[in-house]
Amino acid sequence: MSDHIEKIDHAQALSAHRFRYYDFAMAATCVIIVCANIIGAGKVASINGFAFGAGVLFFPLSYVLGDVMTEVYGYARARRVVWAGFASAAFAAGMAAVITAMPPAPGWNIDLGGGVTKQAAFALNFGQAPRIVFASCLAIWAGEFANAYVMARMKVASGGKHLWRRTIGSTVVGQAADSIIFYPLAFAGVWSTELLLTVMATNYALKVAWEALLTPVTYRVVGFLKRAEGVDVYDTDTDFTPFTIKS
Repeated sequence: MSDHIEKIDHAQALSAHRFRYYDFAMAATCVIIVCANIIGAGKVASINGFAFGAGVLFFPLSYVLGDVMTEVYGYARARRVVWAGFASAAFAAGMAAVITAMPPAPGWNIDLGGGVTKQAAFALNFGQAPRIVFASCLAIWAGEFANAYVMARMKVASGGKHLWRRTIGSTVVGQAADSIIFYPLAFAGVWSTELLLTVMATNYALKVAWEALLTPVTYRVVGFLKRAEGVDVYDTDTDFTPFTIKS
């Protein structure tokens, strides 16, 4: 592994560089987003009377990886990851909806007890309402892009110093966008206003706190990837439009 790190602030110079771990980081981000979206989005957990969305334990990892991607590979390549994660979440949600809607075979759709069929249980777990799917995909898209944009801008403004300020600052903005979009769109009129506001506020606080606690891990991963890839990207001439996948 080389310890030589080249500071790159021009997209043209970066385009010719071969990366060793970029694809793995993209795949990991997509997996986390899909799992958090399908498994964790709809459940409210409670510990000692403290209510929070269950997905909060895992979904923030996508923001940690988003910070790492932007810090190491730059906004343009992080943008490709955001679109890949968005597409993955949309496909997973669409697949779940189609499979849930398909008529079950009589031999499969057994009674699980209490009048609950296997199809009903399957639908309860995977048959998310269209509004939840829409809200989740839109929130992921907006939140991840806000996170990457703030991260990239703060890096240039600080000259690459104080990584912890960038990771936490970008998460404060990105998670705010995510929470403000997702919870009202997904659950307004379904949950009580009190529950909605409680879960939205507690999840936001927990996500930001989780990001802050993971700062030492972020430092280690960023340091490893910069050394392994031999680059340190500064977005000084980047087109920050989210509506492209050009890198």
